[in-house]
Amino acid sequence: MADPARAKRLSKRISTIVASAIGQEIKDPRLVGVTITETRVTGDLHDATVYYTVMGAHPDDEPDYAAVEAALEKATGVLRTLVGAGTGVRFTPTLTFARDTIPDAAHRVEELLAKAKAADADVARMRAAATPAGDPQPYRDSEEP
Repeated sequence: MADPARAKRLSKRISTIVASAIGQEIKDPRLVGVTITETRVTGDLHDATVYYTVMGAHPDDEPDYAAVEAALEKATGVLRTLVGAGTGVRFTPTLTFARDTIPDAAHRVEELLAKAKAADADVARMRAAATPAGDPQPYRDSEEP
């Protein structure tokens, strides 16, 4: 098992190499809008999982994840060659690409927080218009002084 600090340095270096290669050297139009978010390397430094997100051309567009996955799969050999040349390690890690679901989960949390805020506003509005149920002083007799 390799030193955890070395694995962390290697994962950062792999992220940098893959991101620059996708942006500059690989001319596949399906990879436009792909961002490398993180890379995790196994303890023996033989396998690396590269996490990516895809941004559409417009904020409302849904990206074509299948096309991006196919393009990354096609470019894996070239990317691994570039990683091997750029890192200088004895054994170049195999690259596996996985879609990063954290941005989707963060968007879902933001939606839930917006719903909760709207529900709180409704409750506050109903509370402001509410009156006590029944007599405000049920234990007092109106004839007593």
